[in-house]
Amino acid sequence: MEVTGVSAPTVTVFISSSLNTFRSEKRYSRSLTIAEFKCKLELLVGSPASCMELELYGVDDKFYSKLDQEDALLGSYPVDDGCRIHVIDHSGARLGEYEDVSRVEKYTISQEAYDQRQDTVRSFLKRSKLGRYNEEERAQQEAEAAQRLAEEKAQASSIPVGSRCEVRAAGHSPRRGTVMYVGLTDFKPGYWIGVRYDEPLGKNDGSVNGKRYFECQAKYGAFVKPAVVTVGDFPEEDYGLDEI
Repeated sequence: MEVTGVSAPTVTVFISSSLNTFRSEKRYSRSLTIAEFKCKLELLVGSPASCMELELYGVDDKFYSKLDQEDALLGSYPVDDGCRIHVIDHSGARLGEYEDVSRVEKYTISQEAYDQRQDTVRSFLKRSKLGRYNEEERAQQEAEAAQRLAEEKAQASSIPVGSRCEVRAAGHSPRRGTVMYVGLTDFKPGYWIGVRYDEPLGKNDGSVNGKRYFECQAKYGAFVKPAVVTVGDFPEEDYGLDEI
């Protein structure tokens, strides 16, 4: 008795195009006509169906045949899973034309026009009084920030430049050094204490983002908050780093 194989109703193929540099793996019904198949390829490769020429390549990427009969079924060609169908565009478009997003015209809207729209995130925040549009919450946050700044200023005023100090920051063992800077900085808000450590336990050389606040060797400088600095008689300790 002769056994006849039955093809699956769908086939998974790779789609390439003369307009694009990438390949896409897609599954299609074998019952599609070539004309219908081209219409489905339009959105994938960007070429009009009327300007397409289709070529079939086997799993080994060898050319099999052209798919040139518009009313023929896709399944009537020797299309198997893993084959590649190459789309040749005759519309006059160039390779990569549909991949270059810099050629896409950007949509812009003025701030005035955006403010007048009622379907935007900004409009929702205003109606709901959320975020920076919540005046009470914003005022409270500003008051809390001002209070923290005043507290830091008071703490910093009790730490003279040139004093010996010990820094006890969370997650680090106590470190001793000399106070080299006290005040505001450009890299972060609030008051900061610049310390020159006795050993290379810091993160910088007294400068941050190109601005110098004090002089010291690389890895000897650090900036910490006033709350973790204690001023007093702290002689230099031998951390044993020279033996490492």
